Amino acid sequence: MSLKKKIVAAVAMSLIAATSIAVNAQTIRIANQGDASSLDPHSLNESLQLSLTANVYESLTGRNKDLSLAPLLATSWKQTSPTVWRFELRKGVKFHDGTPFTADDVLFSLARASGEGSDMKSNTNDIKEVRKVNDYAIDIETKAPFPVLPDVLSTVGILSKKWCIENKAETPVDRRKGIENTASFKTNGTGPYHVRERQPDVRTTFVRNPNYWGKIEGNAQEVIFTPIANPATRVAALVSGQVDVMEPVPVQDIPRVNASPNARVVVGPELRTIFLGMDQKRDELLFSSVKGKNPFKDKRVRQAFYEAIDINAIQKTVMRGASRPTALMVGPGISGWTEAQDKRLPFDPDAAKKLLADAGYADGFEVTMNCPNDRYVNDAQICQAVAANLARIGVKINLVAETKISYFPKILRRDTSFYLLGWTPSTYDAHNALNALMRCPDDKTGAGQFNLGSYCNPKVDDLIVKVQSETDKAKRDAMIKEAFAIHADDVGHLPLHQQSLAWGVSKKVTLTQRADNYMPFDWISIKP
Repeated sequence: MSLKKKIVAAVAMSLIAATSIAVNAQTIRIANQGDASSLDPHSLNESLQLSLTANVYESLTGRNKDLSLAPLLATSWKQTSPTVWRFELRKGVKFHDGTPFTADDVLFSLARASGEGSDMKSNTNDIKEVRKVNDYAIDIETKAPFPVLPDVLSTVGILSKKWCIENKAETPVDRRKGIENTASFKTNGTGPYHVRERQPDVRTTFVRNPNYWGKIEGNAQEVIFTPIANPATRVAALVSGQVDVMEPVPVQDIPRVNASPNARVVVGPELRTIFLGMDQKRDELLFSSVKGKNPFKDKRVRQAFYEAIDINAIQKTVMRGASRPTALMVGPGISGWTEAQDKRLPFDPDAAKKLLADAGYADGFEVTMNCPNDRYVNDAQICQAVAANLARIGVKINLVAETKISYFPKILRRDTSFYLLGWTPSTYDAHNALNALMRCPDDKTGAGQFNLGSYCNPKVDDLIVKVQSETDKAKRDAMIKEAFAIHADDVGHLPLHQQSLAWGVSKKVTLTQRADNYMPFDWISIKP
């Protein structure tokens, strides 16, 4: 370990130690490899941030432990016509500052999530209008029949209209532009916890809401969330008892944690798919040795990259078996996934070289690859392995691996030529991934918002629109299958794998591990 890393690790451990002096038996100390970039629930559609803010900001619908849909700020919902949903709202709910929750807050929040700077547009882009029926009922009209609307709204947090106006936080924090406002650092939700203290990249302290409308199953009165980037430091903090929960546990350290007297590893499948994307829109790549043209516009180049990647070696050596190689942009557990379609192209470096030569790049080329180093399991190591694979076919990768705090704003601006990303469909339905990742980008509507390489096929777009409104399951599944087949034939993205979850948990703690990697604090308890 370098001197700089030792100093960072020492500071992290001292912060944990200082925090632990004041804790009691009902304080839960959680560590993660990274921090949320903001406390604004509309500023970044990223699961760690949404998981943290969901303890503070509730949505109309939520999830049970088995991921089935649950009522939150809406008590019930029904279709009153093919394109109109009526949501009955929960009465007697107050925001943390005591302001009553009403329909006005829902209208304001859904408009905010659809507006300038929001990263949640892909969840609201098919809403035509939101109308107030009375103080505790709203109608949402969609542009076309949208049977999964209640699922789509399960990650759109509801804010206080009054608080946002008073604090000049009417619009979300735009991570692409670095614009901050009060909602970046302070919160006012209806959830089971509120934020007492926020120190970005150092510590965030959540405190139980004594006036919460619902039942809080766990006993945590206080939750202290600490980002610890160094994996060895995170593991040491867990096994020594300085933190109670941490994730992810590095796959190579799972046996060590399980052998410790104080902790165990909770392992389970995750719904997230890790994949690579390529800029397929620009006539010349931003970061490449190729001038005057874009090699990624050529399917042969995209396929060469795909067939050059030894995914089985990555699974074995980088992921230590804790991954499932995939050919699709969704995995098992997502509606629309089928095993029959999930067959990867073969790993074939010789065929890849020929494809490159046929495309006019017999000597290869250079391109920059952007990668986070603190977001997904072994993300930087995956990118290093991919770079080594591509070097065998003459492609030189200039790897830029960085913290997600700077990584996400960059790639969300599409300032990238080649990048790694992970995606968990929040609706647990293939339409979510199709609409967000594979639809032609439209900044006005939010369609294709996370299609950062701008892959575009009108046939796929047409199918996505039809999938959205189709209520016959057999017809819908057939459309999803066709869209995936076209995308795979285009080599629109380079799917890699679904990673496994590995949470380090104190033996004094009980919790629920959801396959979407959300960690609700109200389901966590700790023994004295």
